[in-house]
Amino acid sequence: MTKHRPSPLKRFGALVGAGLATLLFAGLAPSSSAAAHKTVVKKVAPTKRATALRRTTTKPNTTAAPPTTAAPTTAPPTAASTTAPATTTPPVTAPPTTAVPRGGVLVAAISSDPGQLNPAITTSGAVHSASELMFNGLVEIDAKGRLVPELAESWTVNSGDYTFKLRRGVLWHDGQPFTSDDVKYTFEEVLTKLHARTRASVGDAIYKIETPDPLTVVFRFFKPYSPFLQQLNVTEAPILPAHIYRGTDPSTNPANLKPIGTGPFKFESYRPGAELRLTANKSYFKPGLPYLDGVVLRVIPDASNQAIALEAGEVDFIYGVNGPDLPRIQANKSLATLETLNNPGGSNCIMTVSFNLDKPIFGDQRTRQAVLQSLDRKQFLDRILFGQGKVATGPIASGIPFGYAKDLAMPGFDRAAAARLLDDAGWKRTGSGTRTADGVKGVADGSALRFRFLSFPTFAQYGQLIKSQLGEVGIDVQLETLDPTPFADRVFVRRDFDTNVISYCNGTDPEIGVRRMYDLKQIGPIAFSNSSAYRNPLVSQQFEDASTRDNLDTRAAIYRKIQETLVSDLPYIWLVETTGVRAFRSSCTGITDAGHFAEAASCKK
Repeated sequence: MTKHRPSPLKRFGALVGAGLATLLFAGLAPSSSAAAHKTVVKKVAPTKRATALRRTTTKPNTTAAPPTTAAPTTAPPTAASTTAPATTTPPVTAPPTTAVPRGGVLVAAISSDPGQLNPAITTSGAVHSASELMFNGLVEIDAKGRLVPELAESWTVNSGDYTFKLRRGVLWHDGQPFTSDDVKYTFEEVLTKLHARTRASVGDAIYKIETPDPLTVVFRFFKPYSPFLQQLNVTEAPILPAHIYRGTDPSTNPANLKPIGTGPFKFESYRPGAELRLTANKSYFKPGLPYLDGVVLRVIPDASNQAIALEAGEVDFIYGVNGPDLPRIQANKSLATLETLNNPGGSNCIMTVSFNLDKPIFGDQRTRQAVLQSLDRKQFLDRILFGQGKVATGPIASGIPFGYAKDLAMPGFDRAAAARLLDDAGWKRTGSGTRTADGVKGVADGSALRFRFLSFPTFAQYGQLIKSQLGEVGIDVQLETLDPTPFADRVFVRRDFDTNVISYCNGTDPEIGVRRMYDLKQIGPIAFSNSSAYRNPLVSQQFEDASTRDNLDTRAAIYRKIQETLVSDLPYIWLVETTGVRAFRSSCTGITDAGHFAEAASCKK
């Protein structure tokens, strides 16, 4: 269905060219936005994602690296350039200088059963860690933060419209050809409806998607939308086969349990609660890849047990290492580690407590602030993460420098102040017991200040620490753990919860992973969207305004205003920013921190 669109003349001054997007994501403000409309992406400079921590803590293996996709070397035109629109040049794949071992099956541990295997309908880390090896996006972001071709071999931006030329000869795992129709279907019927981050950001920004031929797809936007190229990798926009999903409910299609993708590995079998087996895609469009014969993703819920399994040789790769296990893992010469801001399902993640604002118990901001000030968030960093991360200081992760606001007036840990706030809000305490209501709006007098706290089993320690700390001020917390699929149903579909904790990944731009949490349009049955059901029309409009601006300083000023409002309203509590530590056998090379972690992996036998 085509939406109403302004005339070309009205659109002209507003739409963004790719050269401008390049400048924006390099952290540079263009000198002339009018001139920037004439520039075209030849190369996208490293983004702030390049500041993510990536460190190998053992001596690098001397085996030559597998073929990598290099970014084009031509510099982007300057803002004053008059270069006519041009298409990006395909990257050159350099052959390895020495033979790379082929074959073998890599066994990786995952923390929880994914429940389903379609990454386009959710931002759940459990689903993405299990499924991304089977799919691709149009564009990928490499280890240096550069945009590199994936299903799209090139792209052109002209007055803000994005035209992608797709790779020829790409096949779905069932042998059907990949075409522009798959891209159009995935965006129109799945991503902009069911993927929380994509829905919140580009859902209302896209005017229409055109497919002039099977290998060309054109995205046309109502207004400037500079973050788009950052949102096209396998995590943010995995492409689905239209011939499998069209005419069905993407949430319940049987293919969600037996996926058909274009990725480096194909589905072989899935035993819920136990393991997922993948086999190499012999028709993969990247020559020579993958090197492995297959990958097994084994469910091992406890992180310490994962580390033990790695040391024992039962698994070859784990997504995370607990703090107490890290020195032992790092001292093991047969293992290597990689520290990163990426997590399964996204990057720049903040462990965040949601309040169900539809519940009268949380209707008073003083109660929410009291919960915040009762929590010693440094203990979450020390006792749960063992220093792997930092205490959050606001709603936007510090890994997004232009969006991150320093020195926000967020109330700090102060249990005496919390007790006073609770008293003032009508929650009275006698002795050391649980507080009860006395004049709390919507709550019967005498009702206990008691609420449920939901989490994934992986995050159970957060609930335990929250229960302990809130008990100090007379709040009774009841804990419950749920796997990702039933969790999403309880929280986002049925709204049957009081509080929860979610790892909300911000991505490389607030538009990608932050907006979904606060935009009132994102209240609804979409997993990992606006969990608290926060409603502030001004904040929603400010997010919309920020998404259309072509200057980082202007956007930063808007995001600061948003964050100042949020730390006053406190619809959520931002606990800690997390970093991840991957660990794997040092005999394996080519492993990355991305969703396609094993695409170019090779292990010596």
